[in-house]
Amino acid sequence: MHRTTPAPTPAPVSGVEGLIEAVLAGEQGPLPSELVATSVFWIHHGTRLAGGDTTYLNQYVLVRLGGSFGACAFEPGEIAPAVCRDSSGTPLDALLREAPRPLRIAALDAYLSETRPHRVAGEAGDAESVALPAGTPEVRAKARDAAIAGLLDIGEGARVGLIGVVNPLVAAIRERGGEPLPCDFNLKATQWGDPVTDDMHEVLERAEAVVATGMTLSNGSFDTVLERCRTRGIPLVVYAQTGSAVARAFLGSGVTALSAEPFPFSQFSAEETVLYRYRTVSRA
Repeated sequence: MHRTTPAPTPAPVSGVEGLIEAVLAGEQGPLPSELVATSVFWIHHGTRLAGGDTTYLNQYVLVRLGGSFGACAFEPGEIAPAVCRDSSGTPLDALLREAPRPLRIAALDAYLSETRPHRVAGEAGDAESVALPAGTPEVRAKARDAAIAGLLDIGEGARVGLIGVVNPLVAAIRERGGEPLPCDFNLKATQWGDPVTDDMHEVLERAEAVVATGMTLSNGSFDTVLERCRTRGIPLVVYAQTGSAVARAFLGSGVTALSAEPFPFSQFSAEETVLYRYRTVSRA
C-alpha cells in the first residue's frame, strides 16, 4: 500500500516566484546566502529512439549544491556554455535572484533537493522508489514512461492533456485507456501522426487530467498549468527531470502526483537508476 504523501513544506499560493522568495527568506531551510553553488554544468545532447523519426534535442543547466544536483532544461541558445565559468562558486542567493530563469530554477531545485533528497523521502516511505532497468534507451524510456502513466487514475477514454510530448508517454497513456491531447512548442506530430498543438490553453480546457513536464518550470508556464488544473479540479501529474524538487513543493497545492527523476537522468546511463513517485492520496 502506498502511503499518503504530505508535501515537504506547503508551497506559497503565489507560485514559483513566491517559493523562491520563501527560500530567500529562509522559510524553507538555511539561508541561501550562506550556501555556494560548487559547480554549474551545461549539457547538450540528442536522442532518436529506435522506430521513431523524431530527434529530441535537449539542453540542461545543472547546479551542484553539497550532495545534491538541481537541473533545468532550456531552449536552444538561451544559456551559453560560459555559464559554467561565470556561475560556479557563486553564492546561491545570487543565482536565485539574478540568474536567467533556467539557472534560477536549477539553483532552486538544488536547494530543495539538498534540504530533502528524494532518496530520503523514499526511505521514509513518503515516495515510492521505482527502479528503471538496465538496458537500451528504448527499454529504459518505456519503463520510465510506464511509471509516469501509472500515476494516472483515469477511466476508459478519458482525455489526458500532455504538456510536453514524449512519444513513449503517448503510448503509455493509450495503454491505460486514455486519449492523449498532445501539446508541445517544438513538435508538430507524434510518432503515430497525431497532431500536436501549441495551444496549451485549449488543451487545459478540454482535458480531464493533465500530465505536464518539468519543462513548464523552465519556460514559465508551470503556474498557469497549476492554477488552471486547481481551478477546474482536475488531476495534475508532473513528470520532472527539470525541477523535480520544485514541483514536489506543490504536492497537495495543485499537483496531485509527481514522477521525480533526479540527476543522473535515465538517458545518461545504461545501468539501473531510480525515480521517485509521489502521490497526494492513498492507494491500495
